[in-house]
Amino acid sequence: MAPIDSEMNEFEVRFRESMKSKVPLLDKITHYIIRRKGKQMRPMFIFLTAKMLGEMNDKAYDAASLVELLHTASLVHDDVVDDANERRGFFSVNALWKNKIAVLVGDFMLSRVLLLSIEKNNVRLLEIVARAVREMSEGELLQIEKARRLDITEEVYFDVIRQKTASLIATCCESGAVAVDREDMAPSMRKFGELVGLAFQVKDDIFDYGTPGNIGKPTGIDIRERKMTLPLIYTLNTAPIEVKKELINIVKNHNENPKKVQRAIELVHQHGGIAYAHKKMMELKEEAMNMLTDIPDSEAKRSIIGLVEYTTLREK
Repeated sequence: MAPIDSEMNEFEVRFRESMKSKVPLLDKITHYIIRRKGKQMRPMFIFLTAKMLGEMNDKAYDAASLVELLHTASLVHDDVVDDANERRGFFSVNALWKNKIAVLVGDFMLSRVLLLSIEKNNVRLLEIVARAVREMSEGELLQIEKARRLDITEEVYFDVIRQKTASLIATCCESGAVAVDREDMAPSMRKFGELVGLAFQVKDDIFDYGTPGNIGKPTGIDIRERKMTLPLIYTLNTAPIEVKKELINIVKNHNENPKKVQRAIELVHQHGGIAYAHKKMMELKEEAMNMLTDIPDSEAKRSIIGLVEYTTLREK
């Protein structure tokens, strides 16, 4: 991501610094986490938004550290909640150091969010990040309450992913605007980030079923976990009654059987679930892009558009 290469390198250094502790065990665990980080899409959105709207500054780096600390804490806690032993192909923190330590490590990171905000007097950024913590927690709880039921509506599904997933990308774009003193753009950049986050989540849902016209090697993980995603919700709401009954039976009673899971994937493809989800994703993406229309052209603007295009159109 050329326009922000140097910023991403500088961020690496600052982020490592923000995780330092006098407790050797904690340092060992945070070092393990940093070495296995993902694509770091969140700092990218913050830096590109900041550069698109103004001049890069220390506040933008602070925003990126706060959001990445929050994101990392949420992943560590999620793995405990989900009893997951792996994260991005590596052992999760709770698999290596047990749940108690994993929860405390996540708590430590959340404390760093609070302390860094106060040290730098970034109360406005803290407000934006704190809202994300609330929304992500509410989204998780809403999913636990509603989303295991097989009669979930599309409306509830979008409520869940808006809070659980999209709120963090929304936070990135909003805090990128605030960091460069563009409060006037904060609400629209928040909305832009939310739409992008929703599109990203729908793309993830589609991946689990393989791509349209080419089922490829679908994982079926969502079906095995009885997770109600958009392709399945649409199919259950629109397919003939016998298809609906067969799908419900597979998800409820045969979600561990690979052949049955494959059958469910085929049914969702055949009855338009994937095509519908893809259409919905493209609508969300277009709505997001329209929000950038009045922003002057720049390398940062072209890059943020490219990042959204790449993430929604990629095939793997």
